[in-house]
Amino acid sequence: MLKVDNIDLHYGAAQALRGVSLDAAVGQVTCVLGRNGVGKTSLLRAIVGQQQISGGSINWQGANISSQPQHARARSGIAIVPQGREIFPLLTVLENLETGYAAAGRGNRFVPDEIFELFPVLKDMLGRRGGDLSGGQQQQLAIGRALVARPKLLVLDEPTEGIQPSIIKDIGRAISYLRDKGEMTIVLVEQYFEFARDLADTYAVMDRGQVILSGTRAEMREDHVRSHLSV
Repeated sequence: MLKVDNIDLHYGAAQALRGVSLDAAVGQVTCVLGRNGVGKTSLLRAIVGQQQISGGSINWQGANISSQPQHARARSGIAIVPQGREIFPLLTVLENLETGYAAAGRGNRFVPDEIFELFPVLKDMLGRRGGDLSGGQQQQLAIGRALVARPKLLVLDEPTEGIQPSIIKDIGRAISYLRDKGEMTIVLVEQYFEFARDLADTYAVMDRGQVILSGTRAEMREDHVRSHLSV
């Protein structure tokens, strides 16, 4: 289980997160929603170790990881699918997937067939350069690369951004499949309300660096949530 407890985060003198708390359980999808610039990505960076917090604590599987560097968190089973995908455009699809070996255990340095079952297009394009793929295909590649590391905590930052509807459905099915296996904790940052609503077991809405609404999917009021997503 992931437990984020009352964390603050600063970029120099600017405070991006103020007393943010979030729980995410194994076998569930926890969705974080909110407008651009409210702190969602900063929260994910804090969880994976890309940015150090200035207060509070982050606990993963019962251990306080607040001061751990990103590579140590990756080895403990934390993987991120970043906003913008950040694939390597000059590497092939296979080579991009193989970069996930860095956080995989010695016995897991191969690409599992499960990735190609979730995203068959990747198997057909193993020799293509990452930069030659469409945006949707690159997003599938970014998720596949994260899965190569066999994560126990998968963090996804707006995976539907700029993606065509057919691939959004494929990504939604993949996240549902991973959740239903019951072995992974999933934290999903999203602005697309319907996508988040259909996947969320629990949710949190952020505004101005704070969590202002949270609860289970059954407690999610569409009008309340949407009022914090529109500009």
